[in-house]
Amino acid sequence: MAHEAIVNEFVEKMKAAAGTNLASVILYGSAAQGEFHPEYSDLNLLCIMRDASFASLSKIASVVDWWRGKKHHPPLVLTPGELKSTADVFSIEFVDMKQRYRVLWGDDVLKALDIPMHLHRSQLEYELREKLFLLRQHIMLAGSNEKQLWDVMLQSLSSFTTLFRHTLIELGQAARQHSLDAVKEAGTRLNFDSSAFVHLIEVRARKTDRKQLRAADVAAQYLTGIETVAAAVDTIQSSPTTS
Repeated sequence: MAHEAIVNEFVEKMKAAAGTNLASVILYGSAAQGEFHPEYSDLNLLCIMRDASFASLSKIASVVDWWRGKKHHPPLVLTPGELKSTADVFSIEFVDMKQRYRVLWGDDVLKALDIPMHLHRSQLEYELREKLFLLRQHIMLAGSNEKQLWDVMLQSLSSFTTLFRHTLIELGQAARQHSLDAVKEAGTRLNFDSSAFVHLIEVRARKTDRKQLRAADVAAQYLTGIETVAAAVDTIQSSPTTS
């Protein structure tokens, strides 16, 4: 795949720039396991550095600048201590990392990472509400422009399907599901029409021509579904378990 060569080049540049300070480079998310869409997905990289001081970051700045020049987001840089101490407040992110990742170089720091879940529901509610409020703003800005409305929905889809999967975790579904299965199950369990999400997933995968659909109709169902899930999460009791 085209992205394999570029991530391997990133690793070599990071090793040269950071030296022994670099403990691990990990690819996580869709690119690590089969759901990568070049138009809508990112190459997500986690770099574990023994020291993340200004001086250490300065040494790798040219690598990050090169990486951004390739139109990718900067890597996430953490120390081993930060990885362990922040797992509770970033439970959504670290659960997702553990479910889909590949060690490109160095230590497998995620394998034995314990993720406390007592703050998971609160983080989930915050993320759902924040992204819902932002979605409303972008929908208003799109107005009657169908192309912009499609772009708003397609660009936000991955974030909401991720949060739907985590809603199912709070409802007792431990195993990770494909986005399509997750939105269907969320619709069934929380009693909302998931067809807008199905349409968007199929449009993104080029299985459905969006010209066959009215953007306004899809957006109305999309927004209602997200509002329903956000309201349901507000009523769930927080989980005390550890992942």
